[in-house]
Amino acid sequence: MTDNAAARYQQVQLRTSNPGEILVALFDGLFKFLLLSKHHMAAGRRGPAGEAISRAFAIVSELYCSLDHSKAPELCANLSSLYDFAMDRLTQANLKRDPLLIDEVIRVLTPVREAFSTVVKQQNVSVQAASNAGR
Repeated sequence: MTDNAAARYQQVQLRTSNPGEILVALFDGLFKFLLLSKHHMAAGRRGPAGEAISRAFAIVSELYCSLDHSKAPELCANLSSLYDFAMDRLTQANLKRDPLLIDEVIRVLTPVREAFSTVVKQQNVSVQAASNAGR
């Protein structure tokens, strides 16, 4: 029952979030799966570690595919390189069962997540201020 309620809450949260908030949520999910994969590797659970890496890879792949090079070509080129790097390291981490490769992904993508989070917070404050000014 609790899992069902949590799933419904997540669905409502996604439907009511703006694209920036969804982007940050994707990064949060990515880091959750990266840490989970490291945990499973440390415990010697190859199957669950591989599944967590696969989910992390899917999120990075989605981030990569969602880049709109026509709107910000330089930024998208830089993010493409980072996402390529991350997908390569995740593949290698899965093949070699090497948590240090996952650490590299975390190290490289943490500043990206933080930058997006900062921008989204600033946009939300601006939208709220504009909404309050219009009353």
